[in-house]
Amino acid sequence: MLELAIARELYNRYPDAAEGRLAKIRSHVVSRASCALVARDLDLGARLGKAAAAGGIAPEELARIVKSRNVTAALLEAAIAALFLVHGYEPIEAAIVAAFSDRIDYASSTHVDHKTELQEALARSGRSVSYSVLSVEGPPHDRRFSCAALVDGEELGRGVGRSKKDAEQAAASEALAALLGAA
Repeated sequence: MLELAIARELYNRYPDAAEGRLAKIRSHVVSRASCALVARDLDLGARLGKAAAAGGIAPEELARIVKSRNVTAALLEAAIAALFLVHGYEPIEAAIVAAFSDRIDYASSTHVDHKTELQEALARSGRSVSYSVLSVEGPPHDRRFSCAALVDGEELGRGVGRSKKDAEQAAASEALAALLGAA
């Protein structure tokens, strides 16, 4: 439901945009990170807390669970699925689009896929990039990853993030800046 609603909205908002551009925006908007942000905006963690308290889940356990980006994103996806099962697609489409509107605006006005841009820039000159995890810190529900972007074996960027993908994106962004500075 989420991907369909967002794809339809993007097609309507940007009828002249290239298919590849719309796919990149959609991918960012429906990502786990975006879903977690929307879930927090909708305060789904607090709403879950009320239900969990009635079910006997300890408040400290709930706080730990709700802090997890994966859990909050999954909670939002489950809520959308439940609404679809009860009401069908048409009645919930506008609410989905409204909830994700800020994420659509952000993704359409901000460059969000540094890894692809770096890979495409390097491919034009026959070069390649790989990523290396430098460190993983923190408990499973609150990890911090540090990654390096290696271009032809040389480290051109480092990044840190709450997921490996986020850290790689940050490393790619730094590598792009280094390449552009060298050009």
